[in-house]
Amino acid sequence: MSFTLAIVGRPNVGKSTLFNRLVGKRLALVDDQPGVTRDLREGAARLGDLRFTVIDTAGLEEVTDDSLQGRMRRLTERAVDMADICLFMVDARTGITPTDQVFAEILRRRAKHVILVANKAEGRAGEEGALEAYALGLGEPLRLSAEHGEGLGDLVQVLMPLADAFEEQSEETTPETDVTLTEEEAEEGATDPRWPTPEKPMQIAVVGRPNAGKSTLINKLLGEDRLLTGPEAGITRDAISLAMDWNGLPVRVWDTAGMRKKARVQEKLEKLSVGDGLRAVKFAEVVVVLLDAAIPFEQQDLRIADLAEREGRAVVVAVNKWDVEDDKQGKLRDLREAFERLLPQLRGAPLVTVSAKTGRGLDRLRDAIERAYTIWNTRVPTAALNRWLAGMIEAHPPPAPQGRRIKLRYMTQAKTRPPGFVVMCSHPDKIPASYTRYLVNGLRESFDMPGTPIRLFMRGQGDRNPYKGRREKNAGALRKHLDKKKG
Repeated sequence: MSFTLAIVGRPNVGKSTLFNRLVGKRLALVDDQPGVTRDLREGAARLGDLRFTVIDTAGLEEVTDDSLQGRMRRLTERAVDMADICLFMVDARTGITPTDQVFAEILRRRAKHVILVANKAEGRAGEEGALEAYALGLGEPLRLSAEHGEGLGDLVQVLMPLADAFEEQSEETTPETDVTLTEEEAEEGATDPRWPTPEKPMQIAVVGRPNAGKSTLINKLLGEDRLLTGPEAGITRDAISLAMDWNGLPVRVWDTAGMRKKARVQEKLEKLSVGDGLRAVKFAEVVVVLLDAAIPFEQQDLRIADLAEREGRAVVVAVNKWDVEDDKQGKLRDLREAFERLLPQLRGAPLVTVSAKTGRGLDRLRDAIERAYTIWNTRVPTAALNRWLAGMIEAHPPPAPQGRRIKLRYMTQAKTRPPGFVVMCSHPDKIPASYTRYLVNGLRESFDMPGTPIRLFMRGQGDRNPYKGRREKNAGALRKHLDKKKG
């Protein structure tokens, strides 16, 4: 998805109708009664050659209190802040209302890009209202009919240059993950050149439960109170990124909203904030899971760490509020035992104790992040991998289902960020998960890759074997040499 488009406007102007048309399904309820949509609804949109995320919002109303309408308005404003493009829809048949003018002023201040659309503009009845929309000062209004699909071609023409700009911006800022290695790189185990630079800094997401001290930690790194903090849980609403030089290491740090158990996330605004934090994990290279020393490794902490591992990101676990701990040695021993027991998929990942309040342990945290990033970029030479594989098979041969021995023929590294390996074998579907875990754990120990996610793929004999024919080729060359010598 190249960009996010939020459809906003007064109630009953046709936002949900356009949303359904863009996603190609009747996902949003549509009715003549105003105010049907209350929550934000996201969908994967398709318009011509464009693919993007579209958000349907509640109708904007001039309410600022804590009533249902007031909360709906705040949620819509949150979507405006989050979206790359806002499509401001007015009703061409009703004409421009004072409410439209109020919200046009809000969008001028808050939205990055605004596209003005006069809906229900089909026929003569909508012409006058479409002309009135010029008075909003948001440029030329696009005339369309969401119900009949008219005018969508004009919308594509307006979105196309914006989509191209967002695509270029995404390529510049989005970190490379699942980087495919060439045969030469796999053979040699070359050093990865993608070390962070000021132009492309290391992307770090700080995630954790509410009130773990994420914003306080980042403020301490920056040396100033840039992010709002306090004793109340859940102050941070959206993912905020800040670029900085961390003792010579160029980084961009994402502060995210606290992630609570799904059953406890009641406010729709908080649901959106948690979704924003999950997106920050996907766009990070290193994820720092921040725990509260008083209540570490609760269920939500484990889910967050597991999410980061499944997304293939380097993970560092930091235990905050260490300054108030009395029995530090005993607590640290318990933490390490719980970490190994509860998160075996991250065995060996750094566990660092810090105090965001006093700044103690932040140097250790930086070193742990740099080390995790280096391991995440590990490349192992093919020759070393195959010597290792032969030793692993000799120590513990694969099982023989129904008496047929599985043969592991050779192994190579296919990807980095995180490290990904391919084993060519017979009957890949018969290899149990326990044997795959045995190999992954062996890779961690033998090639010094603690904690980083490792992807191991088993492929059948039908796949291309880079060693196939090499022995025959060498034998043919030897025969030719001997024949030449005889002659």
